[in-house]
Amino acid sequence: EEALALLAERQVDVVITDIMLPGMDGLELTDVIKKDYNIDVIVLTGYSGDYSYEEAISKGASDLVFKPVRFEELLLRLKRVLKERKLTNERLQMLEKLKKLSITDGLTQLYNSRHFYNQLKGEVDRSTRYSHPLTLLILDIDHFKDYNDRYGHLEGDKVLLRLGQVVKLLLRKMDSAYRYGGEEFTVILPETDYEEALTVAQRIRKAIKEIVFMPEPGQNASITISIGMTAYSPPEDLATFIQRADKALYRSKEGGRDRVSTLLAQAQVQAGPGKP
Repeated sequence: EEALALLAERQVDVVITDIMLPGMDGLELTDVIKKDYNIDVIVLTGYSGDYSYEEAISKGASDLVFKPVRFEELLLRLKRVLKERKLTNERLQMLEKLKKLSITDGLTQLYNSRHFYNQLKGEVDRSTRYSHPLTLLILDIDHFKDYNDRYGHLEGDKVLLRLGQVVKLLLRKMDSAYRYGGEEFTVILPETDYEEALTVAQRIRKAIKEIVFMPEPGQNASITISIGMTAYSPPEDLATFIQRADKALYRSKEGGRDRVSTLLAQAQVQAGPGKP
């Protein structure tokens, strides 16, 4: 009990405990520690016939040492546990980095299209379960090929990077932005109704238009984006949802670019007061 109180106050890497203790025994203590803390435990016992190595390990112990134990041996075992602990932490950090890389676009540092589909599926499930609004934006840079042809792809990459930064700054914590592919981006807006989403879309469009780039010395340039917006209409599938946002984007392109166009599902239009 004193040990658990101490663990609640201090950062500890390894606990060394006897099995025979007043109150809960060492294996029970190990069980509690492993459930609540990221701490390694070395268990000591003089009752080799009563407790097995397998039993201690099953409780989460990193090692079981039988008495009488020499200090040098205990020190060697402690060093081994600490070394394995360090390697495990390094492996977990590496896996976390690899996981982040697998869902992140290398240029813009936004999420990539693979993560977009996974995240959208989760948001659609939540929207359906709790009947909460969910909107989707698809953004596309107007005449981006012309910009690349004129100033080069390195300058085009600067535009993509800056666009990603601005979009991310304009979103709430619950929102998420993705590089969908090439010069296309998507934004998922959970818990966001039509009017709120339209405000966000217009804010993004205006902010991008106001950015001044300098692709060549003394040469200023700007870009505009077209945006397609739609709201989820259960129980439609992901493909239908995304295709409708894409059609809304096409409307913006056909309508002259540098604008936000919306397209609602037929059921939403009939329910009103949707704005097609």
